Amino acid sequence: MLSATKNVGIIVYVGNCGLSCPGSCMQVAEEEPSMAEQVIDLISAVKELHGLSCQELNKLLRDSENFTIHFHSEKGSTIKIDVEKLAGFLPLHLIAVLMSSDRDESLLRYLLCGIRLLHSLCDLAPRNSKLEQVLLDDVKVSEQLLDLVFYLLIVLSGYRQENCISCSLLLVHSALVASSLHLLSGCISLQWQDLVQVLLAHPKVDIFMDAAFGAVHVAIRFLQVKLSDQYTGLHAKSPTAEQIVNYICQQCEASLQILQSLCQQKVFRERLLRNKELCGRGGVLFLARAILNLNVTPPFVDSFTVVAAISRLKAKVLSILLHLCEAESISYLDEVASSPGSLDLAKSVVLEILELLKAALSKDPNHLSPCSDRTFPMGLLRLNAMRLADIFSDDSNFRSFITTCFTKVMTAIFSLPHGDFLSIWCSSEFPPREEDATLEYDTFAAAGWFLDTFAAANLSNAINLEITLIPSNMPQAMYAHQRTSLFVKLIANLHCFVPNICEEQERNLFLHKFLECMRMDPSKSLPGFSFTSGAQRAVTVCRNLRSLLSHAESLIPNFLNEEDVQLLRVFFNQLQSLINPADFEENQVQEIKSERSISLDKFSRLSIDEHLQVTNMGRARKTIMGSIDPPGINEK
Repeated sequence: MLSATKNVGIIVYVGNCGLSCPGSCMQVAEEEPSMAEQVIDLISAVKELHGLSCQELNKLLRDSENFTIHFHSEKGSTIKIDVEKLAGFLPLHLIAVLMSSDRDESLLRYLLCGIRLLHSLCDLAPRNSKLEQVLLDDVKVSEQLLDLVFYLLIVLSGYRQENCISCSLLLVHSALVASSLHLLSGCISLQWQDLVQVLLAHPKVDIFMDAAFGAVHVAIRFLQVKLSDQYTGLHAKSPTAEQIVNYICQQCEASLQILQSLCQQKVFRERLLRNKELCGRGGVLFLARAILNLNVTPPFVDSFTVVAAISRLKAKVLSILLHLCEAESISYLDEVASSPGSLDLAKSVVLEILELLKAALSKDPNHLSPCSDRTFPMGLLRLNAMRLADIFSDDSNFRSFITTCFTKVMTAIFSLPHGDFLSIWCSSEFPPREEDATLEYDTFAAAGWFLDTFAAANLSNAINLEITLIPSNMPQAMYAHQRTSLFVKLIANLHCFVPNICEEQERNLFLHKFLECMRMDPSKSLPGFSFTSGAQRAVTVCRNLRSLLSHAESLIPNFLNEEDVQLLRVFFNQLQSLINPADFEENQVQEIKSERSISLDKFSRLSIDEHLQVTNMGRARKTIMGSIDPPGINEK
């Protein structure tokens, strides 16, 4: 049976049996039969040439005549290939194969071979004028390359867990997602701003966005399967479970990194915000939740590479959310709050972010073990989580939710012994900074690891795939000051009350909740620390707040503005006026549980000046329903 794909004057015929028969050929011809071109055995060319690196191909071309190379097929016959024609026909050939064959594992393996060869040809193009003219300058071929990426991502986004029962299928799927996305930067443009312009000019850009995020989401779900399943489903001599998980982690990180780079471009994220499927219906949030839910279990908890890779994945998806939240023309938080379903989904993501912060803050940095020489960068996971907590807490749709879910942890932080609190929140030396890194993805090596490992008769020879990370770190003092400033902003956001925007029941809600949580055992919220009890705890809370206020004043104006520090000052003064240390004696715990030690009368005695100060200092940021500040809202 033959099938055909027609594109820009070329008709491509592919035999369905071609993937299993090396001798099968694809015939490429002009629309007019009298203009028939040379018959090229592209399937054999792909199978034979994909294993040659860019340098090896370059050597063959230098030694060739008329840009034609000779190689021996699997049957021992000598085959001649015109590389210029191969480069021009390969994208359309892979599209035809994708559309005409059963989408089983053998198809994905062949497509990975073809994409690998295409990457090598594109890498070689800048050093070879003929290849450059075909792959980089020919508009027709560039359109076919884009179509190939689009079609591949559409197909890959349609895979489901129940259809992927073999481990090798999970691996080749994740490798194809990464290598397809990297075709954009490898074959279309190395400059992200130029690539974005090409994508946005495409009439099917929304389909590309949906398919790209969807394909990465499928790969993440497959990663979770392997993280939770110690049985690899392969022969006993196959690659280890750690090697398999490491491989999928690397492919997922390479794919997510492409999405992150695209979202860093203002025009791309502005266009993405108008995509109803990804923003209005929560497509991006579904991906974020899937990544944040990745759980490293035995036997991988002792793997430095796996733990670090999962952490970097989470940091990168939080970075994508940050870019969307910082968009100017459209409020991302307004989009996700436009329907009850997406709002609930957003709250579930916020809850995961708060759990990340709680887990990070539960570790005493003074008791951490020395860094191992085998550790890898973990990404800016905690810092990005705090940045998002700041943004979400400044939005009227999420402020009460965060107050309810996170005040207990914040109260426990202020209940820390004063020395611990100072070293963690008021120092430029602690905690140790996080290390960010960019993955340098090698498509040829990544595809080769899978193809060589699972094509070998003896699978015990699988070697570890090398990973190259380019570090990108900020100075320790800057990291510590940013972290503290975000903590102060979080308190300011939660205590801020803006009339006509905030609901009346939100007035002093954070203050109420903070006082309530002060009567609870803080060790349940931060189990990694020791705490004082009774009246001393109330004294400690006030002392720590006073120190944070003093330190925050020193961060103006480089890290904090006066408004945030003033709101912290108001919160401290109000809290201090309401605390009676005797109420926190241990022998009165049961009595405190049965009656409110802080009566409404005390709240009514709060000075009018303080109420006016909180109200006037409240500021409606751009993330609060996109509203305009009331007159005088920013005046003291």
